[in-house]
Amino acid sequence: MLEISQALLVATTALITLALGAYLIAVFAARLQHSTAARQAVLVPASGQQDGSAAAAASSSAAPARRGLTWFGSRFVQLALILLSASMLVRMFATGHPPFANHYEFAVSFAWGMILAQVYFEWRYKVRTLALVVLPVILGMLIYASTLSYEANPLMPALQNSPLLTVHVFTAALAYGAAVIAFGAAVMYLLAPRIKWRGWPRREVLDELGYKAVIVTFPMLTIMIILGSIWANIAWGRYWSWDPKETAALVTWLIYGAYLHARVVRDWRGAKSAWLLVAGFLAILFTYFGNLFFGGLHAYA
Repeated sequence: MLEISQALLVATTALITLALGAYLIAVFAARLQHSTAARQAVLVPASGQQDGSAAAAASSSAAPARRGLTWFGSRFVQLALILLSASMLVRMFATGHPPFANHYEFAVSFAWGMILAQVYFEWRYKVRTLALVVLPVILGMLIYASTLSYEANPLMPALQNSPLLTVHVFTAALAYGAAVIAFGAAVMYLLAPRIKWRGWPRREVLDELGYKAVIVTFPMLTIMIILGSIWANIAWGRYWSWDPKETAALVTWLIYGAYLHARVVRDWRGAKSAWLLVAGFLAILFTYFGNLFFGGLHAYA
């Protein structure tokens, strides 16, 4: 069954690759169409009148296709979410515990949270071009997970508190997933002055989208840290030990807390708040990968 779970992970990676390709081609085609339309506009008579066939062609080209490449890209991502969820369920049945017990499983759950966030925020806010930044991050995590050993090992004693383990890592996956949306919105906000394409989302929309994503990230991080401290007391006899991963998680929480404070209390928007969101996501990546270099009680993860 572990081989089936791994095959579903590979299929998920392929779908995300196809989705990213569809979005990139759609953007390239839209920009090409825009430049072509701009050149044709020079040839239109000063009166602005066109013959019937030209007007019909212009109307046809202006009407958005119902099932263009971005539609397929969106469906690929949704299907990827289904396949990765199935992969995690198959692994859970094969191992007898939730798939949150080692670095490989954390990588998969991290990718799952990001895909879930991409599907939800695209559906909720209709900003499909956000996938241009988010999907490469998801793809990178999936490829990284594929390089790790997917063999199952017995749970170490500290991980044998299944309910706490499940909820602790699940909230982390949700927090990290929403954080990648905030990161994508912040990157697109910072790039907006350099992008000369009308299809790029307005900076006000991106600023608000980043804020909406942090509204999910911050409380999930808070729950994650609280549950983690309770779990640590049960497993190791103390609530907090300043382990590298614990410290990095606290720094990450403080960054997103500072963002919300600056946003809500001081109405801090724009490039400064966007850079805070970038810093927050970099802190998340450091929290996840840092223990590989610094060790500590969370070295298994």
